[in-house]
Amino acid sequence: MDFEPSPKAREYQERLREFMDERVYPAEPEYARWRAEHMATDPHALPPVVEELKAEARARGLWNLFLPDVSGLSNLEYAPLAELTGRSPDLAPEAVNCAAPDTGNMEVLHMFGTPEQKKRWLEPLLDGEIRSAFAMTEPEVASSDATNITTSIVRDGDEYVVNGRKWFITGAADERCKIFIVMGKTDPDAPAHRQQSQILVPRDTPGVRIVRHLPVFGYQDQHGHSEIVFEDVRVPAANLIAREGDGFMIAQARLGPGRIHHCMRALGMAERALELMCARATARVAFGEPLAAQGVVRQQIAESRMAIEQARLLTLKTAWLIDRHGAKGARSEIAAIKVVVPRITHEVLDRAIQVHGGMGVSDDTPLAQMYSWVRAMRIFDGPDEVHVRTVARQELRRYE
Repeated sequence: MDFEPSPKAREYQERLREFMDERVYPAEPEYARWRAEHMATDPHALPPVVEELKAEARARGLWNLFLPDVSGLSNLEYAPLAELTGRSPDLAPEAVNCAAPDTGNMEVLHMFGTPEQKKRWLEPLLDGEIRSAFAMTEPEVASSDATNITTSIVRDGDEYVVNGRKWFITGAADERCKIFIVMGKTDPDAPAHRQQSQILVPRDTPGVRIVRHLPVFGYQDQHGHSEIVFEDVRVPAANLIAREGDGFMIAQARLGPGRIHHCMRALGMAERALELMCARATARVAFGEPLAAQGVVRQQIAESRMAIEQARLLTLKTAWLIDRHGAKGARSEIAAIKVVVPRITHEVLDRAIQVHGGMGVSDDTPLAQMYSWVRAMRIFDGPDEVHVRTVARQELRRYE
């Protein structure tokens, strides 16, 4: 395996690093200030600086980098770019049109959408004109097992009728979210993995009702995580993605590369946390000497560096395998990084917070918000326990 960046990938890294230094990091205080001013009246309104950054990124050719057929970048080449954007999670991913859940939804439409679906929904998503959401998780069932979902998608002539309740639907609080990809059951009597289908439901369809926007550890993200009721929602049969019964297969195709993106962005957070920890340790004096002179702090720094390097290498290996063998050929590794990366990033952030003391749990640094997001990452896209189970099953299969 060769992880040396190609000349093209190295050029993208340099350009993206410049964009981060020149535009993204300086915009973070403005983004935070604008949101604080509007939190009471409209917590999910978009700070204008985001659209400014998007225009600048597009002018610099830093746009839709996640999609190989558009950017020409492999998963391995894109991985370090995703890591760079993870250093500023509220701004950078969206600035370059590489933010979840849009990336996964665009991949679904790119792989499985009809020409009409691509024209109506994929093109404006690729242009950054709208945003989208993926509605799978439900409050009444353990959605870590997607065969549990109870939302129904029933054919009625030239339409499908959708009924169900979803929650923690990321992106739905943003008014720019114009389309939901909804996963539900079209045939409850089919084999377990052929019962589900996915269908496009425009936000303004009658019967779609957003109940509430759920906080995560007290934070209300700009894009939000919402609970949504679909009550006798009728959409054209042409809105079905692929065929009836393909929903589980589509979800698996969507989640493979998506987990690489999540993990690399999380490593970007870990790197930034380590940088902040080192800067704090060298500048802060306690008991007559810098914190960095304390053996316990030095160990925290060393443990963090070693863990990041190990997690990054495993993630790059996974990207390399997906490029050569597809998500199926990297199934065990995809599951492994989804456990390993959030775990080590959580630990690095915890150490960085500890070194910062009270400041670490405030909003004066990005550490506290990153900490809450990474803790949630151990649940979304499948909880740790499900991925550990996958790794164990793959390992034991060799001995059966």
